[in-house]
Amino acid sequence: MYTFFLVILLAASTAFAHAEDVPRHNSSMWDYYHQRLLDKQNFVFDDRVQVKTPPFAEDARQVPIEVDARSLSGTTQKIMLWAELNPIPQIMTVTPGEQLENLIAVRIRVEQATTIRAAFLQDDGLWHVGTGHIEAAGGGCTAPSVIRAEEGWEKHVGKIFGAHHLRDNSSILRMHISHPMDNGLSGNIPEYFIDQAQLRDDSGQVLADFELFASVSENPTLTLALKGKRKARLWLRDNNGNQFSARF
Repeated sequence: MYTFFLVILLAASTAFAHAEDVPRHNSSMWDYYHQRLLDKQNFVFDDRVQVKTPPFAEDARQVPIEVDARSLSGTTQKIMLWAELNPIPQIMTVTPGEQLENLIAVRIRVEQATTIRAAFLQDDGLWHVGTGHIEAAGGGCTAPSVIRAEEGWEKHVGKIFGAHHLRDNSSILRMHISHPMDNGLSGNIPEYFIDQAQLRDDSGQVLADFELFASVSENPTLTLALKGKRKARLWLRDNNGNQFSARF
């Protein structure tokens, strides 16, 4: 009987992550973001939330990250991505519909070596958190814009290029958007970035809502996965009120 209760006690003690158990990866910011972004809600560090990053950022202005949590069970209610040591830490917040799979890839800026977190709020009431880490020489968030150095760049703002691939029973959408994504940290250039996006199917049904932040790279790229073989339309709006859309 004692052994039985000891096993139950140990199982309960490991069900939720505590501060001393957090894999900080040279970052002491977890407690801060747990309070600020997750509102101190219950969470668990979950190996099924895979955050894939390059070991070193060759170009700190364009760092690819991929988050794959398709092994999670249940229904996902919200997704949050952030870079803990960035001056603008939040990357995106996603409110997914039932047809969106838990696979997201995006390019971001990093100012220095940083921990990347991906948190999935499931219908069990827990945030399931995955962790990655990027080493970087730094300066990606304060480096001058490349796109603004190109003559006539304004004419191309909002152009969307993409591809639609069928893989097994999923539709993979890969999108590239022409936009400077100015974060207000370089020179005297004010913030000018895409802050809202929505993915819809051909009937107008919302497949996912996105809130984007200025830590996303200029000329952003985004990869998403949908269940089944379906077409989709991407709608975007920047903080100046400009709207763009494209069908895939």
